[in-house]
Amino acid sequence: MSFAVCVFCASSEAVGIPDREVARDLGRAIAEEGWELVYGGGNVGLMGEVARAALAGGGRVTGVIPHRLADREIALEHVTELIRTETMRERKHIMDARSDAFVVLPGGIGTLEELVEILTLKQLGFHDRPVVLLDPTGFWAPLREQLHRVVERGLATPQLLEIWADATEVTEVVAALHEAIAHPQPSQHGRDEELEAIQGPTWESPGSASCAAREG
Repeated sequence: MSFAVCVFCASSEAVGIPDREVARDLGRAIAEEGWELVYGGGNVGLMGEVARAALAGGGRVTGVIPHRLADREIALEHVTELIRTETMRERKHIMDARSDAFVVLPGGIGTLEELVEILTLKQLGFHDRPVVLLDPTGFWAPLREQLHRVVERGLATPQLLEIWADATEVTEVVAALHEAIAHPQPSQHGRDEELEAIQGPTWESPGSASCAAREG
């Protein structure tokens, strides 16, 4: 069974060297494990670092990017598969449907939104796939504190604090994902069916290269 890891992370070029090194280490590790990388399709910031490292290691990389962001985030054209979408919602649907696990690196409000949504869906029982925050520098510490505050105020059950794993090293991420593979949840095997339910048997974004070739 193939295993696909979705990585949410920054597209900003302002990210520092330590974060870039971690992103490269993660990309290399995903490739070494024979896993597929699913990510936001960009060639800048941590997006570019993780994707280029996975490609250099011989890994399969699927990028998903809206047309409107292809120039802003500079779409990485030489990935294994590049899917261009019309909207951000389509982008997230496809990344979700194609992934067996989620790893989150530092990022801006877009990464924060992706993380909170995937945690919300897990809390509500829409999936039971692993979510790992790879955070060697404590970037996400304020969010963890806020989630603890949410539970302390009675706004969520204590189970909220158990639906993700924390990691400070890439080796910890790999170990957590191996544990998920060894003890899979039923929902992890439904991503192909979910993708088909979203867009039909084969996804091709309007304006995609394969779609354009067929129309021509």
